Amino acid sequence: MWVFGDQLNRHIAALREATPESHCVLIIESEQKIASKRWHVQRAHFIVASMRRFAQELTADGFEVDYRIAKTMRIGLEAHIAEFQPEEVVATEPNSYSAREMLKNMPVRCEKSDQFLCHPDAYREFMGVRKTVKMEDFYRWQRKRLSVLMDGNEPVAGRWNFDEDNRQPPPKTDHDRWPVPESVPLDEIDQQVLVDVAPYTWGALPTGLWATSRAGALQRLKKFATEVLPMFGEHEDAMLKSNWHLAHSLLSPYLNNGLLLPGEVVDAVLAEFEKGNVPINSAEGFIRQVIGWREYIWNCYWQWMPDYAQMNVLAAEVPLPKLFTAPDKTQMACMKSVLEGVYEHSYAHHIERLMVLGNFALIAGINPQELTSWMWNSFVDAAEWVMVPNVVGMSQYADGGMLATKPYASGGAYIDRMSNHCKGCAYDRKKRVGADACPFTVLYWDFFLRHDEKFVKNPRVARQVRAAQQLADRKELQATAVTILQRLQTGEL
Repeated sequence: MWVFGDQLNRHIAALREATPESHCVLIIESEQKIASKRWHVQRAHFIVASMRRFAQELTADGFEVDYRIAKTMRIGLEAHIAEFQPEEVVATEPNSYSAREMLKNMPVRCEKSDQFLCHPDAYREFMGVRKTVKMEDFYRWQRKRLSVLMDGNEPVAGRWNFDEDNRQPPPKTDHDRWPVPESVPLDEIDQQVLVDVAPYTWGALPTGLWATSRAGALQRLKKFATEVLPMFGEHEDAMLKSNWHLAHSLLSPYLNNGLLLPGEVVDAVLAEFEKGNVPINSAEGFIRQVIGWREYIWNCYWQWMPDYAQMNVLAAEVPLPKLFTAPDKTQMACMKSVLEGVYEHSYAHHIERLMVLGNFALIAGINPQELTSWMWNSFVDAAEWVMVPNVVGMSQYADGGMLATKPYASGGAYIDRMSNHCKGCAYDRKKRVGADACPFTVLYWDFFLRHDEKFVKNPRVARQVRAAQQLADRKELQATAVTILQRLQTGEL
């Protein structure tokens, strides 16, 4: 039984039926994979430590485990077969396109994955003859088929969606109202992993924030469901420079490497909701992220790969600027805060990723593949199936609208409304010309001027395009945008 590093759970597909009497377990740590990128140290540590700890747990359960550190996956498999002479090698369908392509040329039998709640086969049935689909349609279908927050055929509380209740700006005071995330001391496994990955990593060293065992992940789930979830909804889209986590679950790394399964996460949320401990807007808002958006992104990935990853319909070719790797030098308070948070925790929550980092890359014309690669290297919960659709489609509109119906571009006004970053910033979010004009505000208007022909007929942003075309200071704004992009590349912004 060959188990990949993002399938670390006894209850996933093929491994669920394995027994110590019938199966040996193979886990391969690929030196080539680890050396292929410059990973955030907390991301590399989380993946490798979780794999090594899972191997220990399987051994404690009586399995013979061949944990192999090999140059490549193929070399590791060939060495395993030569030593153990198995009757066959079985794997659960991998979670990346490249891994599935790799297995096509290997002596491995694949079993259908049930690590997600909607397999691509079921998604194709849902699509039927549809040429396009909105996430909301998929989400409602998921609610019905999984019987989640349903009262017969109708949604609990009479509404499918409580988004409007979950878009409040940050509170003006009491910025520490949310429980502090758990942390555990590092042990010998952790220390050895850090030595092994050190040549290929950057960022602040791990502090025990990210659990690397099934037991630790379950403890984080319990804490979220009982202590944090009741406060999740209302400020779901808020940003604070003094609090990086707010009421976000911080469970995505465990869902993405298998330490937690989506069904058990949903069950934990429903249990607290049914006890009356969690308001409907918090329960529904979080469940929508798990059974709606996450599963939708997973299926879009399989529907559109491999060509999708290289799409760039807006011809965005600006190289990834220095500020993404040296945030201490930027004067933009919001970018500095979020990027320093990534350095410290290998994490940023969804609004920071979409409306700060992604938004800036979009309006600045940064190459979407370079941004995808940086995010894949930087975030503890990153995976190709997550990053490609979310960056290429949702964030950068590089797919021309296959995933999102509009580009998620905004100026400084949105960031000012949903955060406390703008107060005291060197740039004035109300200005669109001059040396102290907010780069977000300037580039927002410049973006719609650069792409006016493409977006003037899009009903969701046509009004903004026409407003940009009618600006009295249009020429001055465009000149300011040129200066900002020049300063961006020299690291002086």
